[in-house]
Amino acid sequence: MPENPTVERLKREALEANISLPKHGLVALTWGNVSVIDHEGGFIVIKPSGVEYESLKLDDMAVVDLSGKHLEGLKPSSDTKTHIELFKAFPKIGAVVHTHSRWATVFAQAGAGIPALGTTHADYYYGEIPCTRRMTPSEIEGDYERETGRIIAETFRNIDPMSVPAVLVHSHGPFCWGVDARRAVENAAVLEEVAMTAWHAQTLNAALPSIQRELLDRHYLRKHGESAYYGQK
Repeated sequence: MPENPTVERLKREALEANISLPKHGLVALTWGNVSVIDHEGGFIVIKPSGVEYESLKLDDMAVVDLSGKHLEGLKPSSDTKTHIELFKAFPKIGAVVHTHSRWATVFAQAGAGIPALGTTHADYYYGEIPCTRRMTPSEIEGDYERETGRIIAETFRNIDPMSVPAVLVHSHGPFCWGVDARRAVENAAVLEEVAMTAWHAQTLNAALPSIQRELLDRHYLRKHGESAYYGQK
């Protein structure tokens, strides 16, 4: 692939985002990956398969087109097809993060969504973070990674992926996304925090209801709505 400023920029963005995963406590060993997309050019940059984060280099970053063809760098993550399906299903996103972060994975393995119980959750997620259905044997035995992405897209048929930028894949773990890699990683970090607090809150009170709708609206919309006023201009 000839040298391209956009490719080099996205490789650096993807490298920095992947390196940040262990810094946020979101991964153990090599259990996670970040991808970024150039929608116009029709390619993504993703972490190479099985490479430790501390040894990642810019030229290691894998570049693939949206058919999955490997264009540049080391062999791409085994989750690449899942990322591609998410970019196709959610055209407004610019990056995808997959981890096996501890508390989010607890909910995924239990097959349970993460309810919106408090304002920390509401600041980032406009309602429950859903868990997908179980995969069928034919989906598992077939094009497994691609089917994983398709099941995530199926789960969001009636959910705005920009308002709830995360999902738990049943028996597996979380996927998050955002308009760019930095925000996708931030969403993954917040997901882990709200999973931990939700588990403990429900342990204290198994009958705990979801956050009041008015409070959910207030906290989410003050950061994300048309009249958002949180932060600096």
